[in-house]
Amino acid sequence: MTSRARSAVCLMLGWIALLWVLEGVDLVSGNALDSFGIQPREPTGLLDVVPAAFIHFGFGHLAANTLPLLVLGFVAALRSGIRRFLAVVLLIILVSGVGVWLTAAPHSNTAGASGVVFGLFGFLLVRGFIERKLLDIGIGVAVGAVYGSIVWGALPTDSGISWQAHLFGLIGGVLAAFVFRERGRAVTAGTAVRPVP
Repeated sequence: MTSRARSAVCLMLGWIALLWVLEGVDLVSGNALDSFGIQPREPTGLLDVVPAAFIHFGFGHLAANTLPLLVLGFVAALRSGIRRFLAVVLLIILVSGVGVWLTAAPHSNTAGASGVVFGLFGFLLVRGFIERKLLDIGIGVAVGAVYGSIVWGALPTDSGISWQAHLFGLIGGVLAAFVFRERGRAVTAGTAVRPVP
């Protein structure tokens, strides 16, 4: 296993462990951490944009996010490197959270890592095409085949699910693929360069 793969594994296992510990704290504190969810159009709600991505409304909610976050996060961290991955995740959290703050229903409370899951899905789906890398295009196709059905979660079909977090997370992931794209390293098949004499 390469050092980048080890770093990606450690980062994602640590992240998942943190989410489960926080949910345990939330449980024993009588759901005190739920107050860190995003409350739309409330000025203090903007302060909760980042913490809300680490809080869940019960272990069932957290369990639903755990496996896709682990898988997509590992692949993104492995292919991007830890520093770039963290920048991508921060942008996704901000876009998703601010989108929720602007558009969610009044008097609602939104929290959870699903915005990050949708963002990483969008990031992995398009980054290979943006950077013109065959391996990452293949990864994008595989991610689309395995997780493509989650796109329905970005539509307003269930009043109990924050489709806004999903939609803006997806937008944030695609935006991150453009903002943090690697330049000057793409390889185009069948192209040769010869020095000018």
